[in-house]
Amino acid sequence: MNPSQLIAIFISAVFIHNVILSRFLGLCSFIAISKETRPALAMSGAVTFVITFSSIITWFIYRYLLVPFNLTYLRTIFFILVIATFVQLVEMVIRKISPALYRAFGIYLPLITVNCAVLGVAVLNVDMFFVNGKPVAGSFFYSVFQGVCVGFGYTLAMLFMSGIRERLDFAYVPKAMREFPLAFVIAAIMSMGFMGFSGFRF
Repeated sequence: MNPSQLIAIFISAVFIHNVILSRFLGLCSFIAISKETRPALAMSGAVTFVITFSSIITWFIYRYLLVPFNLTYLRTIFFILVIATFVQLVEMVIRKISPALYRAFGIYLPLITVNCAVLGVAVLNVDMFFVNGKPVAGSFFYSVFQGVCVGFGYTLAMLFMSGIRERLDFAYVPKAMREFPLAFVIAAIMSMGFMGFSGFRF
């Protein structure tokens, strides 16, 4: 593996192409769960777990099942099945370990199944680290590392957003701008801030 390639993947996934603030994937959980830091951090951990292990499984499925049998056109269906399985696993674990946190997530925990950020990473790994159906050197490790880095980027955005929204609880906010309208305005400003990282080139 090339260390410079790993650094490029990290900076790109966390800052330049942040899954939420640059690619605009996973906005549902980003807006809904970022009211407080603790649920935001817990959701980030769950999403990072799902993204990482989905990257592992989808790489093997694509490499040893879809490509050899010329079924690459079914990758979206297979990837969604993998993601749904891991979300169910995470849901069962959280329900067992922390019922209060499970109730705090509410409907948004099962929605990780359809979180386009998770599916987007699986598809991105295939597009970046496979050429003509063949994996590039270090493809598996790059895919897993990118999954972890995207999780870090997701966590960073969630913590920024939850910190800002917690502070705004002590400020006067016009009724028309409370909750979701203000959250989208904050997300837009944060996104413009992250656009500054787009000047980096590798």
